Amino acid sequence: MGSAVRLVVLSALGLFILMPYIWMVSASLKPTDEIFRASLTLIPETFAAAENFGRVFARVPVVDYLVNGVIVCGGILFFQLLFAVPAGYALAKLRFAGREFVFGAVMLGLLVPPHVPALPLYAGLSALGWLNTFGALIVPSTISVFAIFLFRQFFKSLPDELIHAARIDGMSELAIVWRVILPNALPAATAFAIFSVVAHWNDLFWPLIVVTGHERATPALGVLYFRTEEAGDDFGALMAACAIMTAPLVLAFLVAQRRFVEGIATTGLKG
Repeated sequence: MGSAVRLVVLSALGLFILMPYIWMVSASLKPTDEIFRASLTLIPETFAAAENFGRVFARVPVVDYLVNGVIVCGGILFFQLLFAVPAGYALAKLRFAGREFVFGAVMLGLLVPPHVPALPLYAGLSALGWLNTFGALIVPSTISVFAIFLFRQFFKSLPDELIHAARIDGMSELAIVWRVILPNALPAATAFAIFSVVAHWNDLFWPLIVVTGHERATPALGVLYFRTEEAGDDFGALMAACAIMTAPLVLAFLVAQRRFVEGIATTGLKG
């Protein structure tokens, strides 16, 4: 009985959280006059999906936005893992002077909002001539203190005997990190990958600062361009554009949800 009640409550909460997305998909299938009716119905009386989605693809380079999003999110995730996995391993398994101080600095880094270093980063990228490039979108996010913290917590739960056995076999510390530790940390890596990709795919603040024009626009910025330049009051087409831009995230989560839940469940909060 208790499990049935819990299931009903969780299902209701999940449906409540999903309602904005469900409404967005519903609106993308309706003509504009149906969207603003006083009565709220999710199933359209007149399906206008072909017209709404057709206007999106006809007016803006949707594929270019999606490709830009893949390049930016993939590049950011690659460098974040490249730096965070060794750093997390060092903080979790290696003994060195100042380790706790470094970990404290990482924790302090979690408190710094991304808006604080935006101005000096912009000035530096401008001096390098990197504005409106993929480098400007990727470089400021290559080091994630959250990733270092997450991997450090996960690596703390791995048995030391695994590392000792690898050292006896003659493996270097870097070889241990990439060939022993990381394969055992795939759930945590998958969980972080979902967090990272969702955050940077939906990020509008930084692309709006360093990108001008459609050529390097990310999905979120592409939706903004479509709204201001093309859609106007065409909310059916605007919701269709939002549905297109968010569809890759939904598919990615559905594919990786098992690993994601496993990674969240197994990443402890050990000190």
